[in-house]
Amino acid sequence: MTELSAEGLKRQFKIVVPAGDLSAKVDERLAELAQTATLPGFRPGKVPVGLLKKQYGQALYGEALEQAVNSSTAKAIEDRGLKPALQPRVDLKQLEEGKDVEFEVAIEVLPEIGKVDFSGVELERLKASVPDKDVDEAIERIAKANRDQKPVDPARPAQKGDSIKLDFVGSVDGKEFPGGAATDYSLELGSGSFIPGFEDQLTGAEVGKVIDVKVTFPADYGAAELAGKDAIFKCTIKELHEFVDKPADDELAKKNNFENLEAMRKAVSDRIGQDYSQISRSMIKRNLLDKLADLHKFPVPEGLIEGEFNAIWARIEEAKKNGQKLEGDEENMRKEYREIAERRVRLGLLLADVGRSNSIDVTPEELNQAVMREAMRYPGQERQVLEFYGKNAELKDQLRAPIFEEKTVDFILELAKVSEKSVTPEELLKAAREAEEDQHADGAPSTAP
Repeated sequence: MTELSAEGLKRQFKIVVPAGDLSAKVDERLAELAQTATLPGFRPGKVPVGLLKKQYGQALYGEALEQAVNSSTAKAIEDRGLKPALQPRVDLKQLEEGKDVEFEVAIEVLPEIGKVDFSGVELERLKASVPDKDVDEAIERIAKANRDQKPVDPARPAQKGDSIKLDFVGSVDGKEFPGGAATDYSLELGSGSFIPGFEDQLTGAEVGKVIDVKVTFPADYGAAELAGKDAIFKCTIKELHEFVDKPADDELAKKNNFENLEAMRKAVSDRIGQDYSQISRSMIKRNLLDKLADLHKFPVPEGLIEGEFNAIWARIEEAKKNGQKLEGDEENMRKEYREIAERRVRLGLLLADVGRSNSIDVTPEELNQAVMREAMRYPGQERQVLEFYGKNAELKDQLRAPIFEEKTVDFILELAKVSEKSVTPEELLKAAREAEEDQHADGAPSTAP
């Protein structure tokens, strides 16, 4: 075994496997095979070894060669105490049965990060309390969602705030398009849930009447084949209802599975508080990662950068296929995203090293809770989702990485100097928007690190 080069994180070796070792391994496997092999005209275990070698020798040689390459490569790595970042790349240089086998192994190793001191990292956590008006507005939305409906009597034209039931068929250039028709569709006028201008043209409609609603699909509409196109929807008004407001009282609370209005208000306040805390958490995490990226500039394996860049660029290409245009020159974008890929990989390696060196782990209970949360995202299909994850250990392990990252971030935040600043909800949301805009302006994907 000869080391050919050691430059940066790259290592390259030449390894020679003696022909005698491979031959001995093949003979050993032939002897094992001969004990049970059956061929026409021979009793089990009585097939001549020479005949078995003629029939199976090539396959057994390939098997012995693969084992020899793998074991020799593993020994080279172990003997030198290397930590490969990726699977070693093997290049066979000399392969001829009966002769020594020569191959080269190229490896990229993980960098030595060393002990990291986080006590000098200074961060600010924004903290927003939940004002009563936010709770009041949330309770009003709940009351609105629980309103009763009654038929409009006496009959009158539809007006903003009414609920209408209608059939409609949409067409572009006289041709109906997929997804452009519905029967007995309920629509609240003024809700803004349809294409701009659609609901306005139904104001004043009467039950039993047919109305042609003319609209233009937005230029950025999700279906590229409809974006920017003029369309006509033939609408038949079938029913007209008006809403009856519900008071925010204990009855409303009980209808929503709370003991009383006070209990519902507390639950609503807690939920809004959790949302604010999550926003604050996301911001301080992003600030922490930015500081870590600035403070640590250790070398990163090129293979890992390439893999991360390819994953990012694949999403860019998919967006292009869906009609999204690139903002800027592609060559510059590739350069920027490669820098982003390097940043992600470096932060990933740093967090992984901090987690390992401080015995941070994901417990089976935490992993099971993550699976349960995933299952709850699919109401009515929870059992199937749980069974799916139960049968796919690799998929289940994918849930481990974000849990590990969050626990490691929490560990670092405990060591860093974190001050708290009280802000209003409006100030918190404004700061979060500005941080998001800054991130996009830098060309960073929203899933950074």
